[in-house]
Amino acid sequence: MEDSEEKILLRIEKVANKIKQLRKDKGYTSFQSFAFEYELNRVQYWRIESGKNITLKTLIKVLDIHKISLEDFFKNL
Repeated sequence: MEDSEEKILLRIEKVANKIKQLRKDKGYTSFQSFAFEYELNRVQYWRIESGKNITLKTLIKVLDIHKISLEDFFKNL
C-alpha cells in the first residue's frame, strides 16, 4: 500500500512541476504575478503548483490559459 501511495504522490508532483514550468515558460517568475494577471486565486494557484488539492475544472482553466490540451499536457508524464 505504501509503495502505491508513493507512486501516486510522485505522479502528482510531476503534474505540479509541469504546471509550474508552463508558467515559467510564459515568462512569469512568481506564481503570484501569474495568478494576479489571469485572475486566479493566488492561494489556490500556489496549491496547484505545490501538488496540493486540484480539481479537473481548475486544471482545465489553467491549461486553457496556456492554450494546451489535456492530451498534450499529459503526454510524456
